[in-house]
Amino acid sequence: MNIGGFEIERKFLIAMPAPEVLERGETSRITQTYLVGEPGTTERVRKRAWKDHAEYTHTIKRKLSNMRRLEDEHQIGEETYRQLLLRADPDCRVMEKTRCVLVIDGLTWELDIFPFWDDRAILELELTGEEQHFALPDCFTLIREVTDDPRYTNAALSREIVTEQLP
Repeated sequence: MNIGGFEIERKFLIAMPAPEVLERGETSRITQTYLVGEPGTTERVRKRAWKDHAEYTHTIKRKLSNMRRLEDEHQIGEETYRQLLLRADPDCRVMEKTRCVLVIDGLTWELDIFPFWDDRAILELELTGEEQHFALPDCFTLIREVTDDPRYTNAALSREIVTEQLP
């Protein structure tokens, strides 16, 4: 989601949630490929698959701050997706993840579970403004906020997986 072309989000490193938390949300599988693009931008294509269908998107982001990005995202067809894959950045791994979307207290939380971690996950909350107040739901165990840590962007993780020991 973006507001007026802007994506405003907070990102949290959390302990892997219990299976019953995941059962409360809508789950999909995401395959994300970063492309060689314009300097100063991050460009990707994504296949998001549910049990009965798949959607394809093409996204270009330009960082404005750690929390705010200018985002141009639109749906594309499978053939366009396959054509754009030809521009895959050879320095990036294809990112596979399971996304669980949970609506809690009227807010939509996106929980990303990556196959390279078994003890942690990334939790994101897209905001309507940088000053929006919220509380982290009790069903998640916060390790720390990583909104300002560039190592935890999906683009950075496609280049190098963070392997630090957890507290």
